[in-house]
Amino acid sequence: MSSHTTNVTAARPTRDRITFAVKWIASVIQILGYAATAFSLTPWNLYLFLAGVLGWFAVGILWNDRAIMLIHAVALAAMIAGMTQG
Repeated sequence: MSSHTTNVTAARPTRDRITFAVKWIASVIQILGYAATAFSLTPWNLYLFLAGVLGWFAVGILWNDRAIMLIHAVALAAMIAGMTQG
């Protein structure tokens, strides 16, 4: 294997690094959703929660963690139901 191939492979983000980034970004987005709710910034709070929930659902997929996927799928369904009712 050439040194160029080694350098290209080393530059690619690993699955663990991607998961780490997604879970922290999703967490920060959800915290911003809570802050938006506290300051009555509707509908921005819902958009932030939606992004955070989707991010955590993706983490569940990356980890093959059905409990994380289930709780966020239920949260997503509840949010969509609430958004379509109002």
